[in-house]
Amino acid sequence: MCMYDVIIIGGGPAGLSAAINLKIRNKEFIWFGADAGSVKVEKSEKIANYPGLGLIRGADLNERFRQHATELGIAPTDKMVTNISKLKDKYMVLADNEIYEAKAILLATGVVTAKGFDQEADYVGRGVSYCATCDGMFYKGKTIAVFCGDKRYEHEVEYLAGIAEKVYLYPGYKDCQVSLPNVERLLSPIKAVAGGLKIAQVRLADGSEIAIDGLFVLRGAIAPTTLLPGLALEGPHIVVDRELATNLPGCYAAGDCTGRPYQIAKAVGEGNIAAHSILDYLAEQAKAS
Repeated sequence: MCMYDVIIIGGGPAGLSAAINLKIRNKEFIWFGADAGSVKVEKSEKIANYPGLGLIRGADLNERFRQHATELGIAPTDKMVTNISKLKDKYMVLADNEIYEAKAILLATGVVTAKGFDQEADYVGRGVSYCATCDGMFYKGKTIAVFCGDKRYEHEVEYLAGIAEKVYLYPGYKDCQVSLPNVERLLSPIKAVAGGLKIAQVRLADGSEIAIDGLFVLRGAIAPTTLLPGLALEGPHIVVDRELATNLPGCYAAGDCTGRPYQIAKAVGEGNIAAHSILDYLAEQAKAS
């Protein structure tokens, strides 16, 4: 297993800015994010406050970001990070059922706007999962519910349908293309999960309940404290100091996840600061070893 200097989580402007600076300083890192870059940037009609670019469409700025990364020979790895663990002087990251290790970590995940289901966090590891390939085989021949938050996760729903006996699916978007004999589309949204030591049912917004053995939540992002237990938050935002260090040694955060203003220029600047703070942290750790 390769030990990286840094793992960057988040494919937006903050993650890109940090990746650029770490690449220039010849650090070994892996950068997790979507191939398409930032959806938020892509959907921006016009951006007027990024110095030096004048008025620019979000799609055009996103393309410039991708070109810059390509010129430096860096690209995001399109895998979903579902868990981070702190072990002494390193971090272990689980992404699509593979484990990666690094001396430091940067969270550039943006703000998780989707509200979790009632008691969802209470059942993580007890029937609630965020990774189909990681945990799917535990539900072979069983009954599961799946929340699919984006069309790009439909292949994971189909994967789960090939394992489970019955799948209750609620897509959080229009025009879902999943159509399989053992997949039943829920007409009412999932509101809550319930059970005892393990999950036993999902409760729907219409008041009905469905008995299940497990729930797979396929969203584009996971709440920071679910991703990394022990991380200090203030509301939905990760608490950082001026060096963008969190309360956990070797863990830094940058971009929208650290708070307002939710601006691209701010995210890029914080990605730069976080990268240099990480460089200082790595140098201190090297001296101490």
